Amino acid sequence: MSKESNKQTSIFAAGCFWGVQYLMQKAPGVIGARAGYSGGCVADPSYKQVCAGNTGHLEVVEITFDLSRTTYEALVKLFFEIHDFTQQNGQGPDIGQQYLSAIFYKDEAQKQTAQEIISALQSKGYKVATKLLPAAPFYPAEDYHQDYYEKKGTLPYCHARKKIF
Repeated sequence: MSKESNKQTSIFAAGCFWGVQYLMQKAPGVIGARAGYSGGCVADPSYKQVCAGNTGHLEVVEITFDLSRTTYEALVKLFFEIHDFTQQNGQGPDIGQQYLSAIFYKDEAQKQTAQEIISALQSKGYKVATKLLPAAPFYPAEDYHQDYYEKKGTLPYCHARKKIF
């Protein structure tokens, strides 16, 4: 199996993309993480357009990972552990449609894995607000949003890992 065929991508929305990117890119097997936008009706939107709330886009992170070093299931579990998936109108102090929790699945296998984990959380009594949506085009965010916390030298203010699995 070639190295290229070991690569897979996923798209997660968990509030402000800065913290999501910071935490996801540190996961074993993650090759890259890009902040961006997905799920809306405007091609290649700007941050200003997304924040205005007229595009339908969510702030997302596109994860590229190596299947020989991690699994999609492991990344979905991490996704649920780094944000409040029960919050319906944003994440922490970030309120608005662009900060909703969502998993954009690329194929039926990703959809099934995500649904199984959501069902497991619901069986533990969690009210999961995360939307499970078919993949939509991914548009990278502006350069100043990429690796924001690495550049700033600080830690995320509204994302932290809380072990639940």
